[in-house]
Amino acid sequence: MIRLRRRDRNALIAVVLTGVSLSASGCVVIHGEREVVPTTTPAEAAEAVREFTAAYNKADKAYDSSLDAAYTTGPLGVIDAARLKAGRITDPGGNPNHQPLALSDVKVTIPKKAGWPRWFVADSQANRGGSSRWLMVFTRNDVAEPWQAAYLTLVAPDALPAFKRDADGYAEAVSLDAPELSVSPGRLSASYAEYLGTGQGLFADGAYTSVLRSAREKATRPGLATQYIDEPLNDSDYRPVALRAADGGAVVFFSGHNYTKQTAAAGTAVPAPNASVKALTTGEVKQSLTMEFVSNVVAVDPMKGVGDGKVKLLSRVEGLTGAKGE
Repeated sequence: MIRLRRRDRNALIAVVLTGVSLSASGCVVIHGEREVVPTTTPAEAAEAVREFTAAYNKADKAYDSSLDAAYTTGPLGVIDAARLKAGRITDPGGNPNHQPLALSDVKVTIPKKAGWPRWFVADSQANRGGSSRWLMVFTRNDVAEPWQAAYLTLVAPDALPAFKRDADGYAEAVSLDAPELSVSPGRLSASYAEYLGTGQGLFADGAYTSVLRSAREKATRPGLATQYIDEPLNDSDYRPVALRAADGGAVVFFSGHNYTKQTAAAGTAVPAPNASVKALTTGEVKQSLTMEFVSNVVAVDPMKGVGDGKVKLLSRVEGLTGAKGE
């Protein structure tokens, strides 16, 4: 199988990306390894939105991932870099359809937490993507690093539950091993991968669960077999993050690693991949094509004993990160 590496950001995604990058103030970093403090300030977040958007627009116009690589990481980073790589191959002169990205109504949710990594969430409207809100997570591992966009998901207006906030408006970060939740945030990627394969698990029916599994079951047709492999993606740049919801549950951002393999029967051929997929394909497509994806997911994880106890997926944005022909 194709192996995903931190610096090898081969990816493809149909939506455009944006994010937030900001510098921490002194009050954030003093004793930050021990004390529970805000991860940043609203003013710094606003400046970060402008900085990242400018870098993204330069990269998108030139189809050059080096121009915004410092502002992306994790699932969003690997997807964005591959989108740009594919564009560079299909259109070496740059993006002929470039339209500058603009964000509006940006709302930033800043948690209090101790230690690193530090992160925050930005919720905004964009000049693309219809009425969906762009929900993004930005993270960094050290005060000397720039903030980087790690997750991008698109959610319907008013779909996101209210966050728990203190008197100063700061949110509460949830531990990845939180025992009071239906599924601990650190286990969600593995639990979801298992659910996609078996249908077993505490996940509510919906577009990214029961409907997705049904679509997969119908994908195989005469002369063409389609197989799926789903793996958790938790480590390093792909670690999940979680915020406490007002009702005691949590909103969790996590990622996944997914493979789709199409195999043609003898005497037939795999459908020809489009130009963007072909640009990210190694090997020669003879009888099979294995496509590798990375996904950004945001979920509402309830407290144990509340309602049916099932996790609800609000959004899943998936991007092609590579392909192999055989």
